[in-house]
Amino acid sequence: MSDTHRPAALFVPQGGLPPQHQLLTSRAVTTESYAVIPRGVLTDIVTSLLPHWDGTRVWVLARPMSGFSTTFSHYLMDIEPGGGSDRPEPDAGAEGVLFVVDGAVELDVDGGSHTLQVGGYAWLAPGARWTLINTGGVPARLHWLRKRFERVEGLEVPDSFVTREADVKPVAMPDTDGAWTTARFVDPADVRHDMHVNIVSFAAGAAIPFAETHVMEHGLYMLEGKAVYRLNQDWVEVEAGDYLWLRAFCPQACYAGGPGRFRYLLYKDVNRHMNLDPR
Repeated sequence: MSDTHRPAALFVPQGGLPPQHQLLTSRAVTTESYAVIPRGVLTDIVTSLLPHWDGTRVWVLARPMSGFSTTFSHYLMDIEPGGGSDRPEPDAGAEGVLFVVDGAVELDVDGGSHTLQVGGYAWLAPGARWTLINTGGVPARLHWLRKRFERVEGLEVPDSFVTREADVKPVAMPDTDGAWTTARFVDPADVRHDMHVNIVSFAAGAAIPFAETHVMEHGLYMLEGKAVYRLNQDWVEVEAGDYLWLRAFCPQACYAGGPGRFRYLLYKDVNRHMNLDPR
């Protein structure tokens, strides 16, 4: 793995609790158009346990809620050595993405076995048969994003696949001289897929130079660095370990603060007609 893609500095929460003398002031906020979940609130007392998962705790970063997020859930998984699940996904209609940020896990999917280390990525098709076990001697941390797959008549469901960030060439955004890039794990032209989970990177000082305002909903987990985000009418500072949850049409722009690069894991829903049923 080249130094360009070396992911050793990815931030992962350690749990615990802050000391009693710490001030209560926080960057955490929930508005009608966005939410900020700073890394300092990912403590032991806000974790969840999941049925049929052993030795595993979960920080739930996003879930479908009426009037806000409507398409996806986002878990940050903390799996002890020997922990995991042979019955991980309870919903046969759900697709999923796994992205490892610490340690390593063994993923068996549709009869194939894969070792996912830091930077490892898997897309899991709806109905896929899979298991996940931490066979190492240290905890493993990974992101698990879930979405109800939207089937389309005449389009086949893609097969599950496994890759890693180091094998995906980042694509420079137009007119940025490579200061703003996106590592796309799924071909944007492949309309069989109805969600993308990408890695977006900015060199120090680079920017999204306009207020993006679009139908795609977003979940952003900050992997490295720091930045200032413009969300709706507010400026919000973010750093590695923070999470942003943006509803459709929330205006968004950012500056990367340096001194190093700024990177985040990005979810968005894509490639489907708008549901006209108000239910």
